[in-house]
Amino acid sequence: MNKTKAIKELAPNCEFGWSNDDYSTLWWGADNEISKPTEAEINAKATAIANRDAHILPRAKAYPNYKEQLDMQYHDAVNGTTTWKDAIAKVKSDNPKSED
Repeated sequence: MNKTKAIKELAPNCEFGWSNDDYSTLWWGADNEISKPTEAEINAKATAIANRDAHILPRAKAYPNYKEQLDMQYHDAVNGTTTWKDAIAKVKSDNPKSED
């Protein structure tokens, strides 16, 4: 769970710092226009982000490498096929985005 990313989404453009995702060490900038989020708010946002982004790493691992994709695109253009589009669609359907 990325709690730093959660804070950045909860309070964009705010200055803060902390050590090892430990809420008791969270320093909040005096000039921040947004109040320091609670630990519960940070944890809830971090969970929401993890759920929202759960498809990213599996998709990245499943996509063919760039050379293979370029080769597919070339052969599709020459042969009038849809190999590349079909491969990408399969990766996306096998690793759908969360509906949250």
